[in-house]
Amino acid sequence: MTIVGFHASHEQIAPARLLHAVQRAEEAGFDAAMCSDHLEPWSVRQGESGYAWSWLGSVLQATLIPLGVVTAPGQRYHPAITAQAIATLESMYPGRFWTALGSGEALNEHVTGDPFPPKEDRDARLRESVDAIRRLLAGEEVTTDGRIRIDRGRVWSLPQVPPPLHLAAVSAETARAGAEWADGLITVDQPRDALREVIDSYRDAGGHGPVAVQVHLSWAPTDEEALAIAHDQWRTGVLPGPTIWEIDRPETFDAATADATPDDVARTVQVSSDPARHLAKLLELVEVGADRIFLHHVGTTQDGFIDVFGDQVLPALQAAGR
Repeated sequence: MTIVGFHASHEQIAPARLLHAVQRAEEAGFDAAMCSDHLEPWSVRQGESGYAWSWLGSVLQATLIPLGVVTAPGQRYHPAITAQAIATLESMYPGRFWTALGSGEALNEHVTGDPFPPKEDRDARLRESVDAIRRLLAGEEVTTDGRIRIDRGRVWSLPQVPPPLHLAAVSAETARAGAEWADGLITVDQPRDALREVIDSYRDAGGHGPVAVQVHLSWAPTDEEALAIAHDQWRTGVLPGPTIWEIDRPETFDAATADATPDDVARTVQVSSDPARHLAKLLELVEVGADRIFLHHVGTTQDGFIDVFGDQVLPALQAAGR
């Protein structure tokens, strides 16, 4: 069976409405949910960016499904604070919470006033952060003096069992490097050969646990509406990986994508009014090796998408699998 989850986009939807969307997704048959963790939205047009960690506590209380977050320890978040947040949520809702750790984007990290490091340094900082978080979740007192500095850190309120720490990776190189420490992988949908390379690189390097794929899609009653939604809300997807990590302001993203056409966006967002077409594309992900698929409808209104996909897409997609 394939787990099909709902992606809650803080950059696009106000926190209270986003909580309602997750509740509705659970009622419609989604197996799980996950959320982003942003300080700022990708675009001024999106106009939101709720604080993920306080929101997570509310949603875990309001639902019964598993919930995860993609976050970046090391700059905006000190790893000891991340470990404390993880431990508290897992203590309150055992077995339902997971975290995916990545190296971050300048959009969210620049607020500290520290320079946003090159990718190699960010990856090394992430590795140090993961080690510290694992030790803290095991109840150790931790002192470090590397890229991450911790002075006698300890998390006192611990869960009985530490929750899984997944790797958030877009490239095969990052997936391969993180396989040694990760309890699972989450990546984004991309051309099938590239996606297969990411997943195979993780598995070939010894990576264990589930593989999750986040899919950006746009559905509406007509193809024209679905395309207009994607063009308005998810133009940032046309930018290549290195660029998207380095831009540090929503206004700069808007300027960089001002000339992007609807057809440009449709090459990076799965756009259709036909649930059957969406299902066919999503089933390809199961064939590539995805154990979990998180659906992100890039519109700011979620109810219609949830109802249609809950009825016409989820049953067949959940029944697929290896």
